[in-house]
Amino acid sequence: MADAIYIHIPFCVKKCDYCDFLSFQSTKEERKKYVDFLVKEIELYPKYNYDTVYFGGGTPSLLEPEDVKKILSKLSINKGAEITLEANPKTVDYEKLKSFKEAGINRLSMGIQSFNEKFLKKLGRLHNSQEGEEAYKMARKAGYDNISLDLMFSLPDQTLEEVKEDLQKMISLNPEHFSIYSLIWEPDTKFFEKLEKGEYKETDNDLEASMYEMIIDYSEKSGYSHYEISNFSKEGKEARHNSKYWRNDEYVGIGLGASGYIDGIRYKNKMKFTDYYDSILVGEKPILEKEEVSEDMKEEYRHILGLRLLKEGIIPSSLEKYKKNYKELEEDGFIEKKLERYILTKKGIFLANDVFEKLI
Repeated sequence: MADAIYIHIPFCVKKCDYCDFLSFQSTKEERKKYVDFLVKEIELYPKYNYDTVYFGGGTPSLLEPEDVKKILSKLSINKGAEITLEANPKTVDYEKLKSFKEAGINRLSMGIQSFNEKFLKKLGRLHNSQEGEEAYKMARKAGYDNISLDLMFSLPDQTLEEVKEDLQKMISLNPEHFSIYSLIWEPDTKFFEKLEKGEYKETDNDLEASMYEMIIDYSEKSGYSHYEISNFSKEGKEARHNSKYWRNDEYVGIGLGASGYIDGIRYKNKMKFTDYYDSILVGEKPILEKEEVSEDMKEEYRHILGLRLLKEGIIPSSLEKYKKNYKELEEDGFIEKKLERYILTKKGIFLANDVFEKLI
């Protein structure tokens, strides 16, 4: 039974140059209308008791605190639940952050991406370095004791030293959690256009590996646990919501284009506002496509997602296919056995996609 809910807020002030997420510019009236429909969509699902709630986007911090409160009031939420809101530094101030907290948000995920002005401009971010730092400090002042920061690396022409400077700056702020992702060149983005025109070039593989190795070593020396391929946390501050994805747990997905996984069925919502609204108006879930997850697929997801949890790992399947593959991966030094569980080795972490392909 699902005890997690993801709520997609598909609005941004401006789309970043590297982003291919489902997001649009909007007016306050459009956002209010959307919230009304989110509430109606929630009512189409059974009344689950939620342990985690996650507002993702887009830029959920574009919503008004009363909108967030309205959505949360429609959910049955367990005491001590983790309730996360993604925030863009440019869209918050102290009063708004305080009001989000009063509405029920107890964890913030702030999209910093870089503290270097040159890269913030390249990425098309709205905030500058100082505004990113100030937003974090305002969140602390507003009473948040669980903040996650997002950082990117392997950006066009970025040096190892520049990545280290970003990392040092972020760790000096002392967040409970951070995610750090290498740039993905997504088609249909401004970044990809510049790559094709030769204005940008991809980071050399060896340099990217050195960046990632430095990130892991420096973060662990600074007291952070590398608990998932792209995620680091202080003890007990792992992202509870995202960890449910990696454990292949079921969850409800609400909102335009949102994905969910309930009762053995993975689904994706409609991607156009008119289609999404029309379905809800007639009392139907706005599902665009669904896929029944067979036992074989479930097992595949369990292995691929579970190995991402670097401390927890996976208890291997008794199926012959996995026995053979795990034996080969262990012999090649990609995984190792700790008690009854397999975890990725350092070599396996660096070549994780190769490991996952072996399990498909």
